[in-house]
Amino acid sequence: MGIRKLGYVGLRVTDVDAWTDLLGRTLGVGVSHAKSGTDEVVLAEMDEFKYRVALYPSTEDGPRELGWIVDTPGELDRLTQRLADAGYRVADGTAEEMELRGATRLRWFTDPVGYRVELAVGEAKVRLGVDRPPGGPGVTGLGHFVLASPKVEELRELYESVLEFKLTDYRAPGLFFFRCNRAHHSIALASAEAPSIHHLEFEHASIDDVGRAYDRAKANDVPISISLGRHMNDKAISFYVRNPSGFHLEIGCGGIEVGDDWVPHDFGRSDEWGHHHVSPNPFAVPNS
Repeated sequence: MGIRKLGYVGLRVTDVDAWTDLLGRTLGVGVSHAKSGTDEVVLAEMDEFKYRVALYPSTEDGPRELGWIVDTPGELDRLTQRLADAGYRVADGTAEEMELRGATRLRWFTDPVGYRVELAVGEAKVRLGVDRPPGGPGVTGLGHFVLASPKVEELRELYESVLEFKLTDYRAPGLFFFRCNRAHHSIALASAEAPSIHHLEFEHASIDDVGRAYDRAKANDVPISISLGRHMNDKAISFYVRNPSGFHLEIGCGGIEVGDDWVPHDFGRSDEWGHHHVSPNPFAVPNS
């Protein structure tokens, strides 16, 4: 009970057209358009629900909101009380915000690094299916994100102690993976000098879908920032591209699920194979 999954991410973006091109031509993700105040918002359609990523035109790039789906109104009230007891000010979302997100209830608060975190009840199904690229299902959903910050301990306290996420595993000196369902992780927290989203992960149905996306990225001159590889901890096979906002999108499949008997542990090196970084890896273990 409580938070069930990662529902959506809203991004402020300076180049909506470049994002739309990346989503459509390379990742096979369709988009729709909606109004938020006077702005037109681009909504990335990954499954039968309304959207998973929202792109808001802006003069700067960065996260706008991080949205988690909560099981029931009663659980939303319970989590609201836990947040209030921990010193967070929780506010109700507006009717316009609930309509855009397809939610029946919506509350939000500001996390220790200043990001807006939303808790939503309800997801609006708006289609039977989505258009897919030739050859396979392609993108099937939004998997996880990695949040880098100088306030990792405060964020750990929020997600683990207040919002009741479970620690799956970790890697010294400051990288922690948390889950809210059976997926290995829905959020990871990493030590960094400045807050940012290191990457968002788009789930794919198979290694063939990942491979086809890799071929389209090469053909469309999309910058591949981390090469194809398999992670050590969740066993996912993936590659990463640099998106128009400057951070990574992970294109992956095959992440493991874990149960309540899972024991958190340091998983040592980051990868089974591959995942070579074009730029220095900010989370590399020193002298490894």
